[in-house]
Amino acid sequence: MEEIKPTYPGRQYGLVAGIPIDLVDWPTVRQVVCNWATAREARQVCVCDVHSVITAGRNGSHRKVIEEADMVTADGAPVAWTLRRKGFSGQTRINGPDMMWHLCADAPRRGIKVGLFGSAPETLERLRAVMEKTFPQLDISYCVSPPFRQLTHDEDNEICDSINRNGVGLLFVSLGCPKQEKWISEHRGRIHAVMIGVGAAFDYHAGAVSRAPLWMQSNGLEWLHRLWSEPRRLWKRYLINNSHFIIRTLYDWFSGEFDKAKAISNEVPGSGGVRKSGK
Repeated sequence: MEEIKPTYPGRQYGLVAGIPIDLVDWPTVRQVVCNWATAREARQVCVCDVHSVITAGRNGSHRKVIEEADMVTADGAPVAWTLRRKGFSGQTRINGPDMMWHLCADAPRRGIKVGLFGSAPETLERLRAVMEKTFPQLDISYCVSPPFRQLTHDEDNEICDSINRNGVGLLFVSLGCPKQEKWISEHRGRIHAVMIGVGAAFDYHAGAVSRAPLWMQSNGLEWLHRLWSEPRRLWKRYLINNSHFIIRTLYDWFSGEFDKAKAISNEVPGSGGVRKSGK
């Protein structure tokens, strides 16, 4: 595994099926991301669920994207649960839809302009209307649904230029995993904003897809609600990937990986931290 970048003071992570996930809470996420966005730093935040973890285990390029991200959060309840079972007792679920809403609430008082990229045009239009009603002070300075085809070089350049011209500090991207993570990684440095792949968050907040009840979210059953809602599209993702995740987690458990787990941190310049070895 590549050295994880010390992108913010005190950054630590644990491994879930060999994939690094930041040990972070909501206040830290909101403060760090807003600080980056205020300065319009080119950053990537990955919200990592079971699908993303299993994909990274099979796909070296997706794994590389996650390892090079500036922050990786436990989007899925099973991911957060695994970290807690490894001894990181305070780790909660830091999911995409809630992260998007928390940051939209924080953005106006920090003077952060927000951009939306992805999803279908009608969903994006409904999402913008909901956001303007929910956050009347929020500045949504960019809102584009890209065509479902490969962009030309000129089109891609225009997207980057438009996002930068409009002063976007926080760009939410909804293209699906792993496409959105790949797109963000390829455009980091060209787009001067914090970019976060939020998956189905656009659909949820726009009301295009119903989100699981809170009791299902709290008990790690949101995947079951989504599978029930869209069985033809999601059966392979959840039934196959979830099975692989369970098998890998049980293997780690019975092989003693859980008992040997330690937080891993890298030194952040000026923080006095040191890198520690661990699982």
